[in-house]
This record gives sequence, structure tokens and C-alpha cells, in this order.
Amino acid sequence: MSPDQLKARVTAALATHVGPALEMDGTRLEVLDVTDGVARIRLNGVCGNCPSSIMLVVNGIEEELRKHVPEVPYIEAVP
Repeated sequence: MSPDQLKARVTAALATHVGPALEMDGTRLEVLDVTDGVARIRLNGVCGNCPSSIMLVVNGIEEELRKHVPEVPYIEAVP
């Protein structure tokens, strides 16, 4: 699978399974890239400004992402 296809799968999975809950709190999720099993994401909005919120959200996103795209087990939050 190409890197672009994998990024598209990650983006779709997060938009479907995580995005709506984050948007309720005013947070948007942007997938920057996916390389070597790591999805680099940016959180914009309320959760994107608080370090403790970022860690909590990233842990939850990783858990959900592993269910839908198991070849990407880790997420890195990028400012």
C-alpha cells in the first residue's frame, strides 16, 4: 500500500470514528503524514492548546486507530 493510500485510510478512519467527538469540543484533527507506522497529526482548537489534553486525546486516538488501521499503531501530535 502506498503512503498516500495509508494516509487516506488513516484520515478516513479518524474522521469517521474520532472526529465527531472532538468537533463537539471545538477541536479539529488534521493528519499531516503517515510514515513507518506513525501517523503525525495536528490538533487544532480547544484540545490543541493544553499539553495534558493532547496526551489524553492522543492515547484515545491511538486506541481507536489501531482497531481500524492496525498497520499504524502510533500517533505523534505535532504543534
